Formats: sequence, structure tokens, C-alpha cells
Amino acid sequence: MTATITAFAASPDRGQGLARDMRVRWAFEEVSQPYDVRLVSFAEMKAAEHLARHPFGQIPTFEEGGLTLFESGGIILHIAESHPGLLPDDPDGRARAIAWMFAAVNTVEPPILERSMAWLLERDKPWYEARLPMLDANVRNRLDQLSAHLGDAEWLDGAFSAADVMMVTVLRRLGSSGILQDYPTLAAYIARGEARPAYQRAFAAQLEVFKAATGG
Repeated sequence: MTATITAFAASPDRGQGLARDMRVRWAFEEVSQPYDVRLVSFAEMKAAEHLARHPFGQIPTFEEGGLTLFESGGIILHIAESHPGLLPDDPDGRARAIAWMFAAVNTVEPPILERSMAWLLERDKPWYEARLPMLDANVRNRLDQLSAHLGDAEWLDGAFSAADVMMVTVLRRLGSSGILQDYPTLAAYIARGEARPAYQRAFAAQLEVFKAATGG
């Protein structure tokens, strides 16, 4: 049975591959599994039908047979555990990869997302300029730590894994900030992720949705 995920019918990221269904698309492509997409509007995301799939009215969701999941990390972990290619075979490596998945969304993403939301919602407010140095410092603290860990390694922990799917998509949110210019190690890491054929297929699929919605 082919899984079905939900995605924005009109994504606010304007085809940049930042919406969280991108992570799930990428994971499916890495394990060579087909998937269907149900596009939902912002109004539909708050309707009872979608809230039954995602209690917080967001995307993505995942449905396959009798299983319904929400939260991109949980969905990707399920995909990785169901199909070979995204988690190491050895138990210790598998545990480390899962730990890095949690680190991506629980440790690295929050300050990045806080900065992004401030730019979107507060940049015209009188306090924004005074607040921005603190937001940048919080992001840079995490990037300093992550860059030190990565060093000259290709991926977070040995071979490419679901952890890298999560971390690369988290870091890509900084693309327009200019901050990554100071972190060549992380910029190269992101570029390696973006160069993977599976990533490119997922990005193209999400971009097509944006083009269709805008007539582009």
C-alpha cells in the first residue's frame, strides 16, 4: 500500500524546499519508496478531517493502511525503520543516528526557527533591531558546537542517515540569513545533502506544487 502524506497547497516558503513535507519527501526518495501527496489549504488544515490526522493542524501527516502519524521526525523515523538505507544496521550506530534526529529538531532548530519567525513577524517592530543580536548569538552558539562536532567528516555520524535528512533541512532555514558564510564546514555539509539525487527529486516535486499554485 502506498503511503499518503499531506503538504501545503500553497506553501509559504515559495518553493524553496523549507516546508517540513520536504523532509518526508526526501526520506521516501532515499529509500526508493513511492508516496502520494494530499494538498491542503490553510483552512483545511484547521478543519476536523485534518485535525483527526494532526491534532495541531499542521503538515506533514502520514497515512498508510491503518497507521496515521504526524510530526516530520516521527514520520521519518518510521520510514527509516520500515525500509533499509536511512539507519545503520548496528544497534549502537542506529541509536546514535536517532539521537542526532532528536538533536536536529530539539537543540538546533529552536533558535533557528525563533530567528526566522522574528524576521517574518517582528522586523517592522521597534524592538526587532535590539533583539536581533541575541537571536543571532543563540543560533551561532549552536552552529559553533555543530561545526566543531562535524569537523572534516562528511556526515554527522559515519554514513549518511535519517539524522542528516533532519539536520540539513533544519540548517537550510538559514540560507538567506548570511550566517552560514561564517561556517564553511556547515555550508559544505548542506551542499552535500542538496547534491544527493534523492534530495533533488524531492525538491523538484515540492517545487512543482508551488509552480502549479502560482501558475509559474
